[in-house]
Amino acid sequence: MEEKKTVYKTFIDTGFSAAHLLRDYRGSCGHLHGHTWKVRVEVESDRLDKIGMTIDFKDLKMKADSVISEFDHHYINQIDPFDKENPTAENLARYIYRKIERILPENVKISEVTVWESDNYGVKYSEK
Repeated sequence: MEEKKTVYKTFIDTGFSAAHLLRDYRGSCGHLHGHTWKVRVEVESDRLDKIGMTIDFKDLKMKADSVISEFDHHYINQIDPFDKENPTAENLARYIYRKIERILPENVKISEVTVWESDNYGVKYSEK
């Protein structure tokens, strides 16, 4: 019989408002426009701390907000690396994932980042 592995998945939702345009895109998204972006950060751990948490929700949100705050109320196309790379939801999700990954406690691993441009359109990014 295969042994089960315990995994706790914790997530927070946050967001930011920002403008962007997609280079080389034929259509309205090729013009300057804005979104109220929603971001979900999900992390995982196989153990809990001494009080029974993987990571405090407030700590995870603070870490996520420290990354996405550079976009809030800005024109994303002017922010490195998006001054050269297209600021698609896919590229933003990967960027946010990798930046948050670097600032998590040792026992907590990032699982995935979801970025929504609207209530109906979004992208999930993970590295498996």
